[in-house]
Amino acid sequence: MSSTHIVSIYDEELKYLTRRISEMGGTAEQMVADAVRALVNTDAALAQKVISEDVILDQAERQINEKAIVTIAKRQPVAADLREIMGVIRIAAELERVGDLGKNTAKRVIAVQSSGIPRTLARGLEHLAELALTQLKEVLDVFATRSPEKATAIRERDDEIDAIYTSLFRELLTYMMEDPRNITPCTHLLFCAKNIERIGDHATNIAETIFYMATGEQPEGERPKDDNTTSVGALGEQAL
Repeated sequence: MSSTHIVSIYDEELKYLTRRISEMGGTAEQMVADAVRALVNTDAALAQKVISEDVILDQAERQINEKAIVTIAKRQPVAADLREIMGVIRIAAELERVGDLGKNTAKRVIAVQSSGIPRTLARGLEHLAELALTQLKEVLDVFATRSPEKATAIRERDDEIDAIYTSLFRELLTYMMEDPRNITPCTHLLFCAKNIERIGDHATNIAETIFYMATGEQPEGERPKDDNTTSVGALGEQAL
């Protein structure tokens, strides 16, 4: 078999992995968007759809891992080629986790169905989800270009999501303090808000992986963080 033919087959294998990551990303984005929509509108049918779709991401991650392992065994890639395959494995794991967070959010729709969600809280959750999904979409676009500069820019924007999450966290605590009957539904909403905030973290992780794939180096410095929820309880009502 000619070396040209071997290279062509290897390129097709890499294209397959890239295509499957793009498909996983699209599925993960849709699951999260639908989960938030189901939560805001207390749509149990849509929530169940999200829950049932989680198996799609699980299967996709498993297929990507199997293909990547076979490719490594057959081609024995080194340097940039090996980083490419290992990066795909890591990104697939991040996207599978995003799907899990969407599923977990959808599972909480029934828990808040009887009480509903105050409009101000719904707007806060929608805004948080919009930021997280925008970051996820943009980092998947960067995956297609492998631009280390754009990956770094996305990594440095993670504090925007943290700030919105902290604000929503405080608002939910206020609702619970005002009326004990709000404690149960607001606790579920706190978990949902944290799920969405974590999606931003996974997008940042993907950005860091892309940077490594492109440069062979890890990004310098700590990623920006603006999650101040750990200090809210200590500050008491003044923090609210």
